Amino acid sequence: MNLGELSEQEQIRRQSLAELRELGIDPFPAEAYPVNTTSTEIKKQYSAEKNNFLDVSVAGRLMGKRIMGKASFAELQDHAGRIQLYITRDDICPGEDKTTYNNIFKKLLDIGDFVGVRGFVFKTQMGEISIHVKELKILSKALRPLPIVKEKDGKVYDAVTDPEFRYRQRYVDLVINPKVKDVFIKRTKIYNSLRELFNSRGYLEVETPILQSIPGGAAARPFITHHNTLDIPLYLRIANELYLKRLIVGGYEGVYEFSKDFRNEGMDRTHNPEFTVMEIYVAYKDYNWMMDFTEEMIEKTAFDLNGTTKVKVGEKEIDFKRPFKRLSMIDSIKEYTGVDISGMNEEQLRKTCKDLSIEIDESMGKGKLIDEIFGEKVEDHLIQPTFIIDYPLEMSPLCKKHRSNPDLTERFELIVNGQELCNAYSELNDPVDQLERFQEQLKLSEKGDDEAMYIDYDFIRALEYGMPPTSGMGIGIDRLTMLLTNQPSIQDVLFFPQMRPEKKDSVDSPEKFRKAGIPEDWVEPLQKMGYKTLGALRKVEKYKKLHQDLCGFNKKNKLGLKNPTQDEVKMWIDNPL
Repeated sequence: MNLGELSEQEQIRRQSLAELRELGIDPFPAEAYPVNTTSTEIKKQYSAEKNNFLDVSVAGRLMGKRIMGKASFAELQDHAGRIQLYITRDDICPGEDKTTYNNIFKKLLDIGDFVGVRGFVFKTQMGEISIHVKELKILSKALRPLPIVKEKDGKVYDAVTDPEFRYRQRYVDLVINPKVKDVFIKRTKIYNSLRELFNSRGYLEVETPILQSIPGGAAARPFITHHNTLDIPLYLRIANELYLKRLIVGGYEGVYEFSKDFRNEGMDRTHNPEFTVMEIYVAYKDYNWMMDFTEEMIEKTAFDLNGTTKVKVGEKEIDFKRPFKRLSMIDSIKEYTGVDISGMNEEQLRKTCKDLSIEIDESMGKGKLIDEIFGEKVEDHLIQPTFIIDYPLEMSPLCKKHRSNPDLTERFELIVNGQELCNAYSELNDPVDQLERFQEQLKLSEKGDDEAMYIDYDFIRALEYGMPPTSGMGIGIDRLTMLLTNQPSIQDVLFFPQMRPEKKDSVDSPEKFRKAGIPEDWVEPLQKMGYKTLGALRKVEKYKKLHQDLCGFNKKNKLGLKNPTQDEVKMWIDNPL
């Protein structure tokens, strides 16, 4: 990296790095540091009466310094929280050499550096639990400055809210926004709660292929790649359903998987091309049993996470206490549109969509048309947990026909806050019927539906060996986490959401600056101060403030340049060239 491209702060930190090495200090030591407690444990358990925590060793980032002569205060942030440090010159430098305090701590340590400290705990006159530091060790030098965020009494001020920065540099977001860490801790607790229930029933957690020769189990556009050795196209998994059902054929009673799935489709606040789904399949069950099981699962997870079944989602309160409301797909459309679609053919459904001002295209078959009506006119009304049941046959190519109505299927979706959360079936285990359904999907594909299912002949072969009556259910872990942690966007519950390639900062040439009337000697200082283009310079609203900053930069860095006048700086900004 060219040092000329670094900001002033980055250059200062690299100078500090060099000075530390000149002092014989390794800024990135390899040996383990003996941590024996955390900031949170100290704050919870310290008692002046008990006089405990007499020899503590903690490590973390330096998040603040208040230098006061021979004694100073600092703030350390470990993985659990923050705690105040009290550091005196003579404690960490008991001998004649005071370099550790005077040079290293006061001048060469920066906010964001990792340090280890050993000492004893006490309470200051202001009543704050602190560590009186006896030893200080540098564990890692941070070469980039953290954004400045103030925190006091558990409240965060000046929090960084720019999503472009937060999602792209999540590692920084986690450091400066403590509540973000809590969301991901809760996400792990959701996994643990679900696993606890499934394992208590004796169901087996498994893994199925991500690279597949046929992308099956859902109607979605896949990502395509190529295997060089086999010289064949492969697809990133869009669902793991067909492989899990193969395992039921193989003799397992119940199997489940937390799977990364990939769909080459649009991105919005509830969709990311890479997402996590939990799918579970249990033999000798039907969709009625699975509805009861899903209610138990969601209620348990909500309570395990928050100690209550009620959660705040935006301005709404959603209660996951069972039982949930149950409503058929056709009845829900009739309730919210006044139209009875039962028995309608494709042309009648097209007319209904047009009458309801729903946008459609020629590639859509009956299933997609019904889905559009439901999505446009019904879904948003379903805030409290609601099972939409008994879907039309055309919408569910992997689902059993309804036992009392052959035009319907034994399927349900759980809708919460206007969004699908779960999808479940009484699974189709008739191989002849399944092949016919796949062939119907092939016809849709030929009409131009690029989300229609492929025919998986090996899955048909598996069913021909016999699969017992089975119910399966899939739940979006990302959406469940959004609901239970009150996050408005899927990007807020993914550590590293998919983003467009990062734009590189453009830099105007020195010649362009000179043509705008800026002296050559001032081009490099301006660009180091962040004005890399004339466009950036012309956005400055207060030329007097820029003039003051330029003079300060000149003096601080001992450039020896002739300071411009305020009128000259105003001309640089206003020059139309």
